[in-house]
Amino acid sequence: MKKILALLMAGAMAATAFAGCSANVNSNSGSDATKGATDATAAADSDWAYISDKGKLTIGITYFEPMNYLGEDGKLTGFETDFATAVCEELGVTPNFQEIEWDSKEIELNAKTIDCIWNGLTITAEREENMSISLPYMANKQVMVVKAENADKYKTADDMKDVKVVAEAGSAGEEVAKGEKFFADAKYTPADSQAKCLLEVKSGTSDVAIIDYVMSIGTLRAGSDYADLKVVEDQEFSPEVYGIAFRKGSDTTAKVNDTIMKLYTDGKLQEIAKKYNLEDQIPKINNTEE
Repeated sequence: MKKILALLMAGAMAATAFAGCSANVNSNSGSDATKGATDATAAADSDWAYISDKGKLTIGITYFEPMNYLGEDGKLTGFETDFATAVCEELGVTPNFQEIEWDSKEIELNAKTIDCIWNGLTITAEREENMSISLPYMANKQVMVVKAENADKYKTADDMKDVKVVAEAGSAGEEVAKGEKFFADAKYTPADSQAKCLLEVKSGTSDVAIIDYVMSIGTLRAGSDYADLKVVEDQEFSPEVYGIAFRKGSDTTAKVNDTIMKLYTDGKLQEIAKKYNLEDQIPKINNTEE
């Protein structure tokens, strides 16, 4: 009987030891699995990891001079094109420019159809609430463009009564057309691009286009298709700065900010701007995040 009890006790102890070993193995495996899941979540939460894994930055643009436009050789060129290309080169990714409807830019950004909006985007408090926006890299304002013979015709708010005004939908120009008392008695119509706004004035469909000042620098030059149009002097609205918009909370913004500072400090940004007669629009840039 004693031998039987001894054998039973030995078996119980062996079973307990085996169970203990099993528990330790399972515990370690759970820890490794949890760590792996945590790492995967962190990678999924990193917008930069998503972009760098693709090897390209998909950039939402519209076509307008001197920012992004087709040159005489049919290739995309412009200040924003060169600027974005220089930043991507520093970051080790390929720029992939994709035309978008400006009024749908935030929808496309959040749907990951594009990775950023890099096309003369005005920094506003509302946009900063909804998106992550880079350092400001260019100063701008809104101006009125009319046929050259009408340049002295629209000087006061009274002159704007029943005048046909056009601006790009979803743009800073539209905010001016709808919000400035100067245009209170005008007849406003949106268009889907700034280029179409100029075409409407040129064709006589509209009397006044409200566009970015930087666009007027690149577009209303001698020998261009819009040489017969002119900016109304002594009337300017909504001084502003441009930034690059990324998804809310994106860690890509900080990387791009560091690169902007590098290009600015090295003088490369100013060099690109000078190529398009925009050197006077580059503000003093400080990376306040550092």
